[in-house]
Amino acid sequence: MEKDTSNMLKRAERFQMLLIGEGIVVGGIAGLVIVLYRMILECAGHWLNLILEFCGHNPLRIAGWFLVLILLAWLTGRLVKYEPMISGSGIPQLEGEMTGKLDQRWWRVLPAKFFGGFLCLLGGMALGREGPSIQLGAMVGKGVSKGLDRGTTEERFLLTCGASAGLAAAFHAPLAGVMFSLEEVHKNFSVSVLVSVMTASLTADFMASTVMGVESVFQFEIIRALPQEYYGMILVLGIVLGVLGAFYNWFTLKVQSLYRRAKGLGVTQKLMIPFLCAGILGFTMPELLGSGHALLDYLTTEDVLLQTILFIFVGRFIFSAVCFGSGAPGGIFFPLLVLGGYIGGAFATVYVQYMGLDMMYINNFVVLAMAGYFAAIVRAPLTGIILIFEMTGSMSQMLTLSIVSVVAYMVATLLRSKPIYESLLERILEQQGRQTAVNQGQKVLANFVVLQGSKLEEALVSEIEWPSNCLLVAIQRGSDEIIPRGRTRLQTGDVLVAMTNESDVSAMHDEMERLCREMYGKQE
Repeated sequence: MEKDTSNMLKRAERFQMLLIGEGIVVGGIAGLVIVLYRMILECAGHWLNLILEFCGHNPLRIAGWFLVLILLAWLTGRLVKYEPMISGSGIPQLEGEMTGKLDQRWWRVLPAKFFGGFLCLLGGMALGREGPSIQLGAMVGKGVSKGLDRGTTEERFLLTCGASAGLAAAFHAPLAGVMFSLEEVHKNFSVSVLVSVMTASLTADFMASTVMGVESVFQFEIIRALPQEYYGMILVLGIVLGVLGAFYNWFTLKVQSLYRRAKGLGVTQKLMIPFLCAGILGFTMPELLGSGHALLDYLTTEDVLLQTILFIFVGRFIFSAVCFGSGAPGGIFFPLLVLGGYIGGAFATVYVQYMGLDMMYINNFVVLAMAGYFAAIVRAPLTGIILIFEMTGSMSQMLTLSIVSVVAYMVATLLRSKPIYESLLERILEQQGRQTAVNQGQKVLANFVVLQGSKLEEALVSEIEWPSNCLLVAIQRGSDEIIPRGRTRLQTGDVLVAMTNESDVSAMHDEMERLCREMYGKQE
């Protein structure tokens, strides 16, 4: 036992250099997988347009396409039954694995998610590629870890590297990939994680850029930065986005609950609902199908009426929830950005028509609303700001992006709306009876940061009631590593290195997070 612990700690000391090399490997493989995924999804979107054009108004061809949609639903259902972890975006599953609450079988998730996403987009579902890309990248990281025979601690680092690489390659957004994986997935900003994740992200982005080109995802024309006299509007927009973001979370979970309460419907039957809805929309409102990229191009390049903006927003909002709630393999990451953009477009158009706002600022508000809506729903404001900056290629809005994101974040928090991925993870764990599927016996190291105002701040190690089956093995203070003793006084910013059995990771993680973040109640 002592020898194994000693070897683990010695390897942990060399993590930073080891993970740089492993990050390059994970980034390279994940970049290749995501490039192939993007290419096959582009083919799916193109084929869908050709099919709808071919069907035209021919009743026989239309009926034939609906039969194909039923077949696509059946095939997707078979994939979900084969590997239930591919259901939805994949980000909640990854977060569950990072905290030891889930254990995904990477060799099954990779092919099932890959082809499941293709089938959904071919059918016209309003789902995104980014959530699946993050899950696919993370599973590449897990596969590399298993192939190199790494321990659970190092495997979690490689999962984070893969998640970062997946988002970077999906959107040409390496910085957003780094920030999302640290802010939302790993929830830790240690140097070891940061350097390795950045390496993986840059490697994946280089591969994607080499194959797919270096142009940013959106080519919005931002004529000039928003003048300070309009900053009051930004505050109002932030409040609107916070409220609508909370409603989005509630509505998405509500639709998911309705699907689950439909006891007479199996996995395949539930999937048939959005596939058939997509078939109807394909011959009535084809603009609502797919990821929604064309909708944002339309909003930012054409003079769109307010009624049209609201109609598209409502239709897209409902259809996206119907698709995601069914458990189809696909993300909500990009679709919620589309919805946010339309909120911004409607907001700005109202001000143009009734308050005298210059029309050239409509695109500014579209971009601002995308970031604010993301912050309100996902509760990762830094990722949203950096993501929109990289996707638009414009730095002129950094201040206003920050303002609207912070306001939207605060409003959603005050409304007690949980982050969407956290809520979705809770749903997954409830379905599984909160059973973890990890092996016994292996030791795991995990890092936790002491926050200002927490219970641990300025406390002696001996004064704290630490979680059961948890051993505090080191304290990282700046560049120094301290061996903890009973009279060691903890400080704000200390990184606590704790070790536990793999079977106890979930309980230890939750308890340590509570200790590091818990605020003292005010004394009477």
